[in-house]
Amino acid sequence: MTQDKDAPLRDDIRLLGRLLGDTVRDQQGAAVFDLIERIRQNSVRFRRDDDIAARRELEDMLDALSREQTIQVVRAFSYFSHLANIAEDQHHIRRSRAHLIAGSAPREGSLAYALRRAFDNGSATAASLQAFFETALVSPVLTAHPTEVQRKSILNCETVLARLLDERDRMQLTPEESEANLEALRRAVLTLWQTRMLRSARLSVIDEVNNGLSYFETTFLRELPRLYASLEDSLAAASATGSVAAPTELPAFLQVGSWIGGDRDGNPYVTAEVLERALAMQAELALDHYLNELHILGSQLSLAVGLVSASDALLALAARSPDQSPHRSDEPYRRAISGIYARLAATYRALLGHAPARHAVAEAEPYPGVEALVEDLDVLHRSLVCNGSAALTRGRLRHLRRAVKVFGFHLAPIDLRQNSDVHERVVAELLEVARPGTDYRAQDEAGRCALLLDELATARPLASPHVTYTDETASELAIFHAARRAHLRYGTAAIRQCIISKTDDVSDLLELAVLLKEAGLLRPVDRALDVNLVPLFETIGDLENAAAVMDRLFSLPGYRELLANARGDTQEVMLGYSDSNKDGGFMTSGWALYKAEGELVDVFDRHGVRLRLFHGRGGSVGRGGGPSYQAILAQPEGAVQGQIRLTEQGEVIGAKYGNPEVGRRNLEVLVAATLETSLRPAGAEPTPQAFLDAMQALSDEAFAAYRGLVYDTPGFEQYFWESTVISEIAGLNIGSRPASRKKGTRIEDLRAIPWVFSWAQCRLMLPGWFGFGSAVKHFLAKRPDDGMALLQRMYREWSFFATLLSNMDMVLAKSDLAIASRYAGLVKDVGLRESIFGRIRSEWQDTVEALLAIAGQQELLDGNPLLKRSIRNRFPYLDPLNHVQVELLRRHREQGDDERIRLGIHISINGIAAGLRNSG
Repeated sequence: MTQDKDAPLRDDIRLLGRLLGDTVRDQQGAAVFDLIERIRQNSVRFRRDDDIAARRELEDMLDALSREQTIQVVRAFSYFSHLANIAEDQHHIRRSRAHLIAGSAPREGSLAYALRRAFDNGSATAASLQAFFETALVSPVLTAHPTEVQRKSILNCETVLARLLDERDRMQLTPEESEANLEALRRAVLTLWQTRMLRSARLSVIDEVNNGLSYFETTFLRELPRLYASLEDSLAAASATGSVAAPTELPAFLQVGSWIGGDRDGNPYVTAEVLERALAMQAELALDHYLNELHILGSQLSLAVGLVSASDALLALAARSPDQSPHRSDEPYRRAISGIYARLAATYRALLGHAPARHAVAEAEPYPGVEALVEDLDVLHRSLVCNGSAALTRGRLRHLRRAVKVFGFHLAPIDLRQNSDVHERVVAELLEVARPGTDYRAQDEAGRCALLLDELATARPLASPHVTYTDETASELAIFHAARRAHLRYGTAAIRQCIISKTDDVSDLLELAVLLKEAGLLRPVDRALDVNLVPLFETIGDLENAAAVMDRLFSLPGYRELLANARGDTQEVMLGYSDSNKDGGFMTSGWALYKAEGELVDVFDRHGVRLRLFHGRGGSVGRGGGPSYQAILAQPEGAVQGQIRLTEQGEVIGAKYGNPEVGRRNLEVLVAATLETSLRPAGAEPTPQAFLDAMQALSDEAFAAYRGLVYDTPGFEQYFWESTVISEIAGLNIGSRPASRKKGTRIEDLRAIPWVFSWAQCRLMLPGWFGFGSAVKHFLAKRPDDGMALLQRMYREWSFFATLLSNMDMVLAKSDLAIASRYAGLVKDVGLRESIFGRIRSEWQDTVEALLAIAGQQELLDGNPLLKRSIRNRFPYLDPLNHVQVELLRRHREQGDDERIRLGIHISINGIAAGLRNSG
């Protein structure tokens, strides 16, 4: 009999749904519960049977709700989306554990799978693995943005629920224990129900920093060292079989970064003071973790002289300890740990200005840098290994040593980012004050570069302490001086990247270089550059021009010398997925990114510079999202040279890293994909020219269709603002950054994130697919005989094209034209509504038809049954939220501002985002 692997998932969803229902009945009364249950049953019937009568009954029921009934319905279905997410995450953990326990072959996306493939194809040798790990860098980077809807308090409640579900899975519970667990679940659901889902005030940047730190506390600080240990053990096992010679300890190649507190592009609230506060908060969390681990380690390593030996270095470390207790006089390891604790506590005080909660036994000298702490911990490790106690090094001490090497005193490097227009204005002001009449902004590109290179050739500062500059210039200079102080306080790892948004030529990078020189982060005489200058290419035009810009930059002898002397001949380039999609549509954005990467690889090879790409991906497919493993494997040859950085944004951070075990799995996927891609056998067959030509043709047609709708259709701007929740998102307290770059409603000025988020809320997901149907239709019209066969071959043989279609498949499956038509009904101009929605409906149908034909599927998601089942399970509970949201929007816009109606809209936004999981 075939085992139903999803039965435990359905059981968990039923259990959590029942507990939520009991809570609603107890808290709100039987009438509210009965109403919610009738809505649920009709929605399930409509989804399951495609029952038109059920749909009409559902719509009539939802439209007739009173204001207070609406709030309760929205809350109930929103919380169910959250509970379903918890159950799904737990099921993924359950299936992964079952796979490991059964001793099955390694799963795709695991490190074991990547290593096995590398061994099988002969690319994993002692030399190749050593070279990979010596220079590798894999770095997810956390960012905050305007559609991050989750409150930390809600995340805390969900963490408790996940732990209790996990307990039911892993433990053989007695009847009494089972009842206690059920009671605890009931209390947790009640707490969730009584916890406010929305923030009462807009987030500050420091609030966002605090939210980001919660993921380090629950996941990264503990799970990342465990992942390193697992990889080291896997390599050691392979070494034991003679497969490969492996290093005993790996370099700190896997690191988590952050933009939170350093991203100033369009966010006036990120200041030098905020940056310094963010750095201090990060350092405090890291040091607290180390101190707690040392405290526990000291209680565990009670090894006594006479029963165990100790190295001379360990004895010397113990002798220097301020711990003079006679009770520990024969316990050198404990005394050594007390001494390390005392020095770290002194470091804490020196860096943060106050003492840690748990005081040291006595005063001690602070560590001059993290390297000294690493060395003391290594003394413990070496002494235990040399004296027959190696097993004691493989637990807490191993994880602590790894954590210190990865997180240092700074926890996570904070990237600085600013728009090139701001740098241009600041440099122009500095030059004009220093050399009146320069008129920098009137210069052409050659004139600008000449002025900037002259400045970079001298150590003389450009700014004067005796001049009062504009607020913008003073603020920018203050940020770079704060970065310099951070380097001196926490080490240079605290801030490593300075990113220039909207880079379109070489002068944009040189302007940043001049500003870095003002703070001492670039020192021309010493040929020293303490941070990476990272251009961010965002629009379709910028992507097409990226390789030429970098070619001109590398041709400047002064910059090339800095790169060689100070940055290890490595240059990072960031690629923007969000703005390129908003600019040119999903198909053209993906193709422009792919081509830009290939062209950058060629330019970097020609100049002898190592390329590191930083992928500015969002959660949704319309912003470059989708499965990370497939996305990395689909990169062009040479684009992943053992190094990759990518952003993790919005609700995706919670989905990927809110649960520690799920977080570790997602970190493993990034490492596995980078390893597998970097070790691909050399000399692979190039992509056939026919594929490239076909893709270009598809991109051209898709671009024309997308631009024709979004930018060239009269009234489209009005249609977008009236048929989506964009206006309401702008008023929701979900981020410190404004939704638009400028006041007004122009699509060009809207940030890509709320653009995509708004289309997700109305279940159209337009940025993730629009234009593909038209492109395929035109392509087949020109090649009626062999066009479809070529596209099908591209799908089978080209991972880039297959990944593109796989992501589109997911987006289309989450869309719903019937629901979207209700949002279209909000558009007041009937002619405009029918014209634009008619075009969207026609394009959707053409796109689905083309996708199914190319992929050889009968239905959407035939190739992803797991996601297909997930959608089938959760969408009956998501649909009512959309129907209610439409009615609330109608009332809000007709009746004026009503606090309760606005609350209902905002709760529905939260619930829909939770149900879709990757919508922003």
